[in-house]
Order: sequence, then structure tokens, then C-alpha cells
Amino acid sequence: MRSTFKALLAGVAILGVAAAVAVGASQPKPSKKSYSLGLIAKSQSNPVFIAARTGAMDAAKELGEKLGVKIEIQWRTPVSEDAQKQAEAIEQLVASGADGIALSATDAKLLKGAIDSAVDKGVPVVTFDSDVPNSKRFAYYGTDDVACGELLGRTLAKSMGGKGVIAILAGNQTAPNLQGRVRGVKSVIEKEFKDITILDTFYHAETPQDAVAKVEQVMASNPQITGWAMVGGWPLFTENALDKVAGKAKVVAVDALPAQLVYVKNGQVDALLGQKVYEWGYESVRMLMDKLVANKAPAEPIVKADLVIVNKANAEEYGKNWDKWLGKK
Repeated sequence: MRSTFKALLAGVAILGVAAAVAVGASQPKPSKKSYSLGLIAKSQSNPVFIAARTGAMDAAKELGEKLGVKIEIQWRTPVSEDAQKQAEAIEQLVASGADGIALSATDAKLLKGAIDSAVDKGVPVVTFDSDVPNSKRFAYYGTDDVACGELLGRTLAKSMGGKGVIAILAGNQTAPNLQGRVRGVKSVIEKEFKDITILDTFYHAETPQDAVAKVEQVMASNPQITGWAMVGGWPLFTENALDKVAGKAKVVAVDALPAQLVYVKNGQVDALLGQKVYEWGYESVRMLMDKLVANKAPAEPIVKADLVIVNKANAEEYGKNWDKWLGKK
């Protein structure tokens, strides 16, 4: 399993380099000497967005060198999730002359107008992680959220032996990416696992403390729960988060951050679904530069990133990525 995982990571790296080289090789000569790109994630403290920022900075450096231009990344992410502040950041970037914008949307409905306005003013927008599908953004890079939910539900169901009662932990009720994952979990369980019942979907403020409190509250009121499908791994950012779940319910969650990997290693979480968080930033910058330099967009507007199932067999190997993504290496 370890050698297979190393091969997978090597393949991803090769593809990333190939994509970067292709930009420099196939593009016409840039019309400007410098480009300014806005990067608006959901929150500054979330490690997945720090990883995305690292990816964006790496892409700016590598593609800038190949194209012979300077690419500046303007990090305009709110301290905590706030769709209104994201909309204001889009407006400010457009007003300041940004050439393109990459966005992870906290609220699709609220942000549609700001995106459309930016595009109408000649500033292309790409989304990553959380899409705004009815807007004028030209592309989205990230997880296929419904498929993610299906994989999450299927992985959990198998760890439960195909029977039992599932609760879904779902975070922010307005986030379109989380809504898609919930739909995926429900769909796969209903279609493929007749002996599993979904109790309900439980939302909460997206802080680790709120998530732990919600899980403990629900477990206390519903001791029949034997599985948790966490469409985001919020509780796993704290220590001892699953003390009242361990031994009673299986847990599978989306994301595989350093703090979360601890729970896989100690056996309290059966599996994590690792997203291409570094590539969120890297691919967003690459697509924006394709658009700006060659007016080139992906063949399909939805560019799907696959997931890595992280369990005890590969958790140690996968964790080494975070040293780079968080700037420790």
C-alpha cells in the first residue's frame, strides 16, 4: 500500500509539472510584464486554505518564470467565514486593477452578484473548493462534492459492516460544497445500503469547539448512532474530540489535516478523505493565467479533483505533504 501511495503522489507531481510546462510552451507571448491575481478563500486560519495559498504562490513563481512575467498574489481572505466580506474583497480587487480572481465561496447566492459584476468589468473569476455554479465564473477546480459525499457514505457504510444508524455532521448550512456532500451521503446510503438508516443531518458553527459540542449532544440524545459521516472534519482539530464516540460509532470524515491524522493513527477515525488543497491554489492560478494570456478556458468548466483515502496504512506518508503545504519545509 505504501509503495502504491508513493507512486500516486509521484504521478500527481509529474502531472502538475507537465501542466506548468505546457502553459509556458503553448501560450502566446503575454501582453503585460506583470499580473495581479486576487485569492479569496473562506478563512485565514483554516490549514486547507493556507495550503491553497502555498499552491498559488508556487504557481505564481513557476509560471511567472516560464512566461517571463511577474505574478503577484493578493491574499484577501477574511479572518473568519464571512460571505459579505468576500464580496467586498472582490469589489476592492476589481477597483484596484486586479487582472483575475480566485474564490472559494462561503455563500453562493450572496456572491453571485459580485462575481458577475467583476466579469462584466473584464476581470475573469475562477472558483475553487466551493463553487458558484450559476455565476459568470469561467471555471471551477475542486472536489466533486456529490461524488465526495458518495465516497464518504460508502466508506463509512463498509466500516460499519453495512448496517446501523448514521448521523451526518455538516457545518455551515449555506455552504454549497457541504450541501453537495450531504446529498451524496444520503443518495449512496439510500441506494446501496438498505440496512443503514440516516438519523438526520446536524449543522453547527464551523469551529472545532462547536462541532465537538454538537457531536456530544447528538450522541447523548441518540445512543443508537453507530456511524458518523462528517462532511468536514471540524471536531478533529481538537484533542479528545471523540472520547464520547469511540467504541460506540465508526467515524469517516472529509479532509486529512495534521491534527486529524492523529485520530486515524489512534484508531478513533476509520478513514479520512484528503482533498487536493494545495492544488486549489496552484490550479486556480494556472487557469487564470491561461485565460489572461491566451484566452483559454478548460474544455469543461468543472475541473474535478480526485480524493485520497487516508487510513492507518498511509497516514504517516500522507502527513509529510503538510510540511511543504504549511511552509515548514
